[in-house]
Amino acid sequence: MTTTCPSGQHSHHDVYAAQCPCRALLDLLANKWSALAIGALEGGPQRFGELQRKLQGVSPKVLTQTLRRLEEFGILDRTVYPAVPLHVEYSLTPLGQSAAIPLNHLRNWVEDNIDHAFRPEPVAS
Repeated sequence: MTTTCPSGQHSHHDVYAAQCPCRALLDLLANKWSALAIGALEGGPQRFGELQRKLQGVSPKVLTQTLRRLEEFGILDRTVYPAVPLHVEYSLTPLGQSAAIPLNHLRNWVEDNIDHAFRPEPVAS
């Protein structure tokens, strides 16, 4: 779908066009850890350790990279509270809250349909 760029920075947006800047945002939101982090933050602000426990299997390095990218795109806010030790919380911005809606539908669809998805048998060597 081609739309006019509301910021006036481009003549239009088309995610199918190779050079469209939308692709970076699509890539970020289509990432498994991004989609799960956004879902985890739907309930309100959380600290890094809380997110890591909720997102079972994510390494600290990957979670840090994911949170930084989400912050760079304006999807989440990182708030540092002066304390010893530092207290840092992550929360969704209004843009992140709007992204959470379709991602929530996607996560629910995956859970509802995983048993119907075709998974080929491993090839014997």
